[in-house]
Amino acid sequence: MKSLAVLITCFNRKEKTLTCLRNLYKAYEVNNGDFSISLFITDDGCTDGTVESVLTEFSNKDVTILKGSGSLYWAGGMRCSWTAALKKDFDGYLLINDDTYVYSNIFSDMRIANDYSLQEFGMEGVYIGSTESSIHKNRITYGGSNFLNRWKLNEQRVIPNGTYPQECEVGNANIMFVSKNIVKKIGILSDSFFHAAADYDYTLMAKKRKLPVLVTSNICGSCENDHPVDFHTFKDKSLFQRKKFAYSPSGFHFHDYIEFNKRNFIYRVPLVFLICWFRILFPLIYIKIFSDSN
Repeated sequence: MKSLAVLITCFNRKEKTLTCLRNLYKAYEVNNGDFSISLFITDDGCTDGTVESVLTEFSNKDVTILKGSGSLYWAGGMRCSWTAALKKDFDGYLLINDDTYVYSNIFSDMRIANDYSLQEFGMEGVYIGSTESSIHKNRITYGGSNFLNRWKLNEQRVIPNGTYPQECEVGNANIMFVSKNIVKKIGILSDSFFHAAADYDYTLMAKKRKLPVLVTSNICGSCENDHPVDFHTFKDKSLFQRKKFAYSPSGFHFHDYIEFNKRNFIYRVPLVFLICWFRILFPLIYIKIFSDSN
């Protein structure tokens, strides 16, 4: 690997974005700079000075700022960054969430995964870097998973073993390396998604094409899983408000969830649709069922 494009999208999380980039460049320096990295960051309407701070602090870095529409959300913002990066010839693309703080081993682990992929599969692949909670070390928050039940979509996390990369079916793009080889075969994130599930769809698409999707040997960063679903606030909304929130990319993002099932598990769509609307129409009953199941 000689050149790498780092892809990020941001919206009003200045301190998290800056910390993310500081950790990224610190990890890069540990690797003695024997490859180049270029940052492509989509500003999806930041009003908190994120862009100005990035340009000031990292003025000596190869940084490209792209202007979003203000309604791109995660998937749209990442597609914007990725599309811009495709205009140049990079060996790989590293997708990172701006609330993810990478560790110094990230690049060495990605290289190990790449060597393993070439050895075992004869081609470069997709490599998922697992993240842990900064509060509870070794508690995996995001990473790769395998399905235990494809009707219920129950999944089991692939835990990094510290020795060698492991295969997975789906993965989060909090830290995700995609080789040029993969992009040539399946492109970038699908434009069917606004915010959620685009990373799961992408890794599953690669897996269906029998392309390598691996979890790195070691945990590669920290990221808190801090997106709780507040069902109790949801129930106090009007029917119109519940529907709007349910289909909103910043809400329950039902559109993305249904689209993911349409593209990958078509037999689940009627059930998923009914469950989504049951939640909208009968939130109190749904809360009771949800609470009882936990």
